[in-house]
Amino acid sequence: MTTPLMRLGLFLQGAGHHVAGWRHPEADSGGENVGLIQRVAATAEAGKFDLLFLADGLTTGADAHPSAMARIEPLSLLSALSMTTKHIGLAATASTTYGEPFSTARVFASLDHLSGGRAGWNAVTTSYSRSAANFTRGEHPAHDERYAIAEEFIDVVRGLWDSFADDAFIKDKASGHYIRPDSIHTLDHKGHYFSVKGPLNVSRSPQGHPVIIQAGSSAPGQRLAARTADMVFTAQQTLEEGRAFTQGLKRQVREAGRNPDHLLVLPGVCPVVGATEAEARSLYAELQGGIDPAAATRLLSDRLGHDISGFDLDGPLPDLPESDQLQSRAKLLTDLARTQKLTLRELYYLVAGARGHRIVWGTPEQIADALESWFRAEACDGFNIMPPFFPTQFERFVEDVLPVLRRRGLARTDYDGPTLRENLGLPRPANRFFSEQAA
Repeated sequence: MTTPLMRLGLFLQGAGHHVAGWRHPEADSGGENVGLIQRVAATAEAGKFDLLFLADGLTTGADAHPSAMARIEPLSLLSALSMTTKHIGLAATASTTYGEPFSTARVFASLDHLSGGRAGWNAVTTSYSRSAANFTRGEHPAHDERYAIAEEFIDVVRGLWDSFADDAFIKDKASGHYIRPDSIHTLDHKGHYFSVKGPLNVSRSPQGHPVIIQAGSSAPGQRLAARTADMVFTAQQTLEEGRAFTQGLKRQVREAGRNPDHLLVLPGVCPVVGATEAEARSLYAELQGGIDPAAATRLLSDRLGHDISGFDLDGPLPDLPESDQLQSRAKLLTDLARTQKLTLRELYYLVAGARGHRIVWGTPEQIADALESWFRAEACDGFNIMPPFFPTQFERFVEDVLPVLRRRGLARTDYDGPTLRENLGLPRPANRFFSEQAA
């Protein structure tokens, strides 16, 4: 039996994922450093990564993570990268709470055309209530309503992506027909949250639908992903938790009438690579030593959805009411603190490393072992790699860890096709409105 390939995404944050990574002497940081981003994208493509992913946020401030203080709007940046890359997928976040389905459908279909079929949309509900102040929307919707909005939003976007038959534009000079008759569908959607007539003014893109990614791990988030997503980004700390999450989500996919192989689960991992175990341990200690306690406290408060600055940092995590913000991440961190009996200080040091994602450090072989154990246990379909800083730590992963994975038959040696869906092993969606394509 052929071993499946590990799917690999690069989570690109210009200042690195470790909150103090930008301070390292080898770090070349900045969310608006286009030269760095082009270099990292080229490295990821040379390493045959499946996709490059850009997160986004709708607020900023001096207390934000260094990578989130200032960054280029991701769709604009990915459009530029589509001209300097040829194979790697290009995915970005766009909000369903503070966005419009027509505009979102249009920009991602356009990116799919520009890139030759390599676009991916990370559909997020925007957790932070402070985002509402930048949009004329009134109050920030509650958690479950944000997911109800997302359900309708994504359905409208997918309907708009099917506005044209694949063979709509015949451009027949003899007959004078630029478009084949009856090859365009008007969606005419009137729902609870959105009214969108359509059709989309972009032809059906190379992938049919750009790849849909989601990152919500709460119960509503999992239900939405099971019905609509092609890929899920998640944060899990232990193999047992990862396996339970992945198998549970795939069960929901099956119950939704879909093939569970058509939803890929990629937990985030922050690898700290050293030539020896001692070197890796020293580097991780150096990064941890550069953490500003006040910044770490703010970051943990952000992830828990409650200000913890007034509590004893050398005491246990207090009982906190459920947050309406990042529910799944708050639960993960709460469970971790309880299980490992961590103090608040110990917990914030861990969160500062990768915001609740798993951190692995060691030699290339040790990191490959850590990834392989999860993959072979079916705790994931691959990983979203989150280097502590760029570019050298990512380059060490590509140059030192990937060859180990390739020798074990776990990582690709070349791309399978020109589109992101082909490289991920995902089918091209049929057009729901044109029977000959649906058939």
